[in-house]
Amino acid sequence: MDGHSLLFLTYEELKEDPEKHVKRLAEFLGCSLASSEIKEIVKKSSYQRLRNLDVNQNGSEKVHWSGIGFGSFFRQGVVGDWKNHLSPEMVQRLDQIASQKFEGSGLELESIVRSS
Repeated sequence: MDGHSLLFLTYEELKEDPEKHVKRLAEFLGCSLASSEIKEIVKKSSYQRLRNLDVNQNGSEKVHWSGIGFGSFFRQGVVGDWKNHLSPEMVQRLDQIASQKFEGSGLELESIVRSS
């Protein structure tokens, strides 16, 4: 795979500067978007807006393969909230797995996890 076939984009980056990274994604996909379109995408895909959609609040629809309600996928919408849900042992194990899986990819997970 050449270096132009894969785009790494993290939740942390999206939270830090959503417009910049929506533009990056659009360019990667070969789309030319006006500034107003980028702002609209950011607005319509915000955590608060998506969380408050009726289907995520009180919809009876379930995710097709798991049976879990759509609203279950929304927690706090903040960077680093995983610290409130994972034990140090779980973090260490996930760090080991991620390091193995992403070795040589150019993605620096340690800087993501450690800065959160």
